[in-house]
Amino acid sequence: MLKRVLLVLLLIISYFRVVGQKKENPKTQFTNFLANSYYSINFGGIFYPFTNDNLAPGYQSETLSKNRFSGRMLLGHKFAEDWAIQFGTMRPASWFKYDNINNIGYENSVWINAWSLSLKRDFTISDKTSIYAEAGIANVTRVGFSIGNNVVYDDAHFASLIYGFGVQYWLSKKWRLSVNTTFIPKSDTYNQPSISQASLGFEYHLQQVDDKTANDYANNQYFFPKNIFQISYGTGAIGYGMNEFFSMNMNIGNFQSFGVPIFWLGDIKAQHSVSLTYQRLIYRSEKIFSLDWGVSTTYFQTAGKEDVFAFSIFPVLRFYLLRRKGYDFYTNYSIIGPTYITKSIMDNFDSGTNVTYQDTMGFGVFFGKNRKYNAELRIMHYSNGNIFSDNAGVAVPIQFTFGKTF
Repeated sequence: MLKRVLLVLLLIISYFRVVGQKKENPKTQFTNFLANSYYSINFGGIFYPFTNDNLAPGYQSETLSKNRFSGRMLLGHKFAEDWAIQFGTMRPASWFKYDNINNIGYENSVWINAWSLSLKRDFTISDKTSIYAEAGIANVTRVGFSIGNNVVYDDAHFASLIYGFGVQYWLSKKWRLSVNTTFIPKSDTYNQPSISQASLGFEYHLQQVDDKTANDYANNQYFFPKNIFQISYGTGAIGYGMNEFFSMNMNIGNFQSFGVPIFWLGDIKAQHSVSLTYQRLIYRSEKIFSLDWGVSTTYFQTAGKEDVFAFSIFPVLRFYLLRRKGYDFYTNYSIIGPTYITKSIMDNFDSGTNVTYQDTMGFGVFFGKNRKYNAELRIMHYSNGNIFSDNAGVAVPIQFTFGKTF
C-alpha cells in the first residue's frame, strides 16, 4: 500500500514540475474562476419551533433551552454579472436543548446542521444598493437523543428547499454589507420544524490586479514556495492539548470549555500518524497571503490499534506573520478537503461514510539558503461536517513536519 501511495505522489509531483517548466507563471493574478468568486460570513438569530410534540409519546420536557445566536458561511462564484452559485453551511452556536425530561433531570440536546447549494440573483437598486433572492437545496442533518434504550427524538437526514432574501450595501467593489433572511420549510415526514435565520454580515469579492501590479509583486523580494513536499509524524503520547484548546474543549480548573473555537476535536483519537503531503502554489499576494492546492496520504493508528489510511485533496490558506533575513514564519489553515478514508467505523465509533473531509491548521517556518527547507507543527481532523447524522470525527494530535521546497 505505502509503495503505491509513494508512486502516485511522485507521479503527481513530476507532472506539476513538467507543467511548471513549460510556462513560468508568477501566480500573482487570480485564475479566471477565483477572480469571479467571493465569500460571505453572516451572524444573527436562528429560530426553530421545537415543542414536546416532537418527542416520542410518554416524554415531556419541563423547559426548553434556546441559543438564538448562529452563523452562516458561504463560498460563491459569479457566472454572470447578476447571477451566482453559492455553497455553504448554517448552524447555531450551541444546540437546542430539552431540559428536565419527565421531571427526573434528563437534559438532552438536538443537533441541527444545514449545508446548502443555491442560486443567487442580484437586483440593482442604486449605485450602492442592491437586493437579492436566493433558492436552492439544503442537506439537513439532525442528531436526536435516547434515554436508556428508548429513542426519544430520532436522527434524521434529508434534502429540503432553502430560500432567502436580502439587502446589500456596496462599500466598494470588494466589500458588501448584508441584511439577510433565510428559510428552510418544515418536514412532517421527518418530524422537523422549520428553520429560519435573520442575520447581518458581509460579502468579500475577489478583485483581479492589473498586469503591471502583478508583475511588480512577482519581482519583489518576498519568498513564496512554488512546490512543497512534506513528511510528518504525530503521536498521541504527547496528548491532544492543542486539538482541545483550538476546539474549546480543554478543561483547566473550573473552566470546562477553555480555548478558542476555530477547529474541531473528534471522538476517535489517532495514537500514531504519518503523512506525506505535496502542495503547489496557485496564487500569492504582494507579501502576506498565498493559496495552494495539495494532495496527501495519511496513515494513522487509532487508540484501539486499528490501522486506517486517508487520501485527500485540499486547499491551503497561508498567512505570513513574520519575515526575517534567515526565515519566514507563517500560519496556515486548510478546511473541507475531500477525503477517502479506508474505515468509517473505528474504535466502535461511527464516523459516517468512507467519503469525508480533512481539516488542518498549524504554524511553520521556511528557512535555509533560498528557503529550501520547511518545518511545521500542525493538527488534523477528519469528519463529514455533519452532512450525515453519524459523525464521530477523528482527532490527529500534533504532527512534527519536515519539508523541502522546489
